[in-house]
Amino acid sequence: MKLFMKYFFPALYGLVIYFTIRLLLDSVTGMKFWHRNFSLNAIEMTTSVVMGYVFIWAMHRLFKYFDSWENKRLGYKTIAKELFYVFLLNQVLVNMFFTPMAALTDDGLQWYDVVDINTIPLLYAIIYYGIARSSRFLKAYVDNKVLLEKITNDKLQTELKFLKAQYHPHFLFNALNAIYFQMDENVSEAKKSVEKFAELLRYQLYDQEQLVHVSKEVEYLKNFIDLQKVRASEKLKINVMLDQNLNGQKIYPLLFMPLVENAFKYVGGKYEMMICANMQGNAIEFQVQNSVQPDFVSIKQNGIGLENLRRRLNLLYPDRHEFSTERLDDKFIARMKIKLPDGEE
Repeated sequence: MKLFMKYFFPALYGLVIYFTIRLLLDSVTGMKFWHRNFSLNAIEMTTSVVMGYVFIWAMHRLFKYFDSWENKRLGYKTIAKELFYVFLLNQVLVNMFFTPMAALTDDGLQWYDVVDINTIPLLYAIIYYGIARSSRFLKAYVDNKVLLEKITNDKLQTELKFLKAQYHPHFLFNALNAIYFQMDENVSEAKKSVEKFAELLRYQLYDQEQLVHVSKEVEYLKNFIDLQKVRASEKLKINVMLDQNLNGQKIYPLLFMPLVENAFKYVGGKYEMMICANMQGNAIEFQVQNSVQPDFVSIKQNGIGLENLRRRLNLLYPDRHEFSTERLDDKFIARMKIKLPDGEE
């Protein structure tokens, strides 16, 4: 195919233009060019073939020039600019080859010769330009889409890292504060808390961009709850219900913790808390319920808390999650539902 395009296509291109022009001229003049002197036709066809080679060569040089444009963005203005150059090149070449040829043959250069010479080759030039550049335009379109997706993904990853980084100082402060006060009361228990704290840190130091087995997230949650109990009121009653079917499924990490941390922060009134996680079809449902003071108004919806979690869910599970909070009498309830891909139930 490359051999044909390089050595034979230019000749074919020139002959197609020649025969198209000849047929149109003959339909106007009533002449039949095959009845003309063969040497005259041979001269015209040879001229057309030479023009074809020169035109195709010049077009490829022009394409390289187009590709060298800096900061070029594929759009209507770029295509219009390229077509303008194609128009100029075509008009120069056809009038260089065909106009003198028409003036020196038959009845000389007539008005219909000028129209055909400046119209027919231009139409073929535009068709050739469209076909030859279509692959380049398609590649540019794909490259732009890939670049846009990469930029978007990089932006999302940066935001996710920022959101996750916000958890660490907040978590460290609470955990160290709890262990600090525990050491005054029971050094042995404080050592156990330090061990749990180390496990929590080890989990957070993993590559948190990757999916983890939900069993690891549940284990992390248990350690986190145990550590939070240290600094919680002795009146606190916690009911934890974790579905045994939560095992091999994979989710993004550190999604359960904010709800539990929020519950420990705002628990009051009867000091009751319920933490429930279970599988429902192909979705993981997680609910945290805590009693609140009668004069409890609302939970701040910014900073590290629930708004942070809401944003992470939007980034990690777009259109595949549900998240809601509500105040019901003396309870505050937070619900989260994550739909897993098919085959991960």
